Amino acid sequence: MATTDRQATTLALAHALSAAERGLAVIPLARTKLPALRSPHRDAPTPEPSTCHGECGRFGHGVHDASTDPARVRALFAAAPWATGYGIACGLPPHHLIGIDLDTKPETDSSTALRELAVRHLFTIPPTVVVLTPSGGRHLWLTGPPDHVVPNSAGRLAPGIDVRGAGGYLVGPGSRTRHGAYTTAPGTAHLTPAPCPPALLRLLLPPPVRRAGSGTTGGDGRGLVQFVLAAHRGQRNTRLFWAACRAYENGIGAALLAPLLDAARATGLTEREARATIASAARMTARRP
Repeated sequence: MATTDRQATTLALAHALSAAERGLAVIPLARTKLPALRSPHRDAPTPEPSTCHGECGRFGHGVHDASTDPARVRALFAAAPWATGYGIACGLPPHHLIGIDLDTKPETDSSTALRELAVRHLFTIPPTVVVLTPSGGRHLWLTGPPDHVVPNSAGRLAPGIDVRGAGGYLVGPGSRTRHGAYTTAPGTAHLTPAPCPPALLRLLLPPPVRRAGSGTTGGDGRGLVQFVLAAHRGQRNTRLFWAACRAYENGIGAALLAPLLDAARATGLTEREARATIASAARMTARRP
């Protein structure tokens, strides 16, 4: 490995350990911004994607490897000596991080779009951590309430604005990629991620579903099933996970298992993927008070 790469890896590990000390779960990233460790199941004989989220005990499960334990973080980087950056998992306690990614594209002005949303919906972005990307974009770090799952999305909030929520990650400041380094914006390094304004949080969450027994058409979970059926490629697992969480929270998880599986298969997920996602939602909601 070149000296510059070794230096980048050493710095990335140092930044990752610092983030872990602040309660932010991290994983090593390659220069491509993708997780540095490949899946240990990539050579499995089955043609279907693996549904293992780390239960096998090996590294290589992307954001599911993320940890705040310094020993585990060091082990992750030791297994990926080519890593030059680190990712910060979103949606995990204690911060329940939400990332607002303001992209830079010739045909969009994401900063203006966010300001227009703020004026229209009467919210203000509080002082918070801001990370500058090599392309000139910005990542705004916010925190969400523990009883809400913010899904990932691309362009749903407004053109050029992506959202990193549960199951997603942000490239941490100090990371080096093919296109340059990620840095903390001046004057924000000392800040902690600010709570997401309630009006903005409502925009980030899918439409609410009525509780079972409320006497509305949402009480039997049909709205949740329709929400999954409306998923596009790139949204399928996130929408299924969110819908399954709401179903279990509302006490109708078992009753909706078959309809949600059917809806997930209709969007193109395999039954194994769908069952694993629903099981993950069941475990998460079971852990909540």
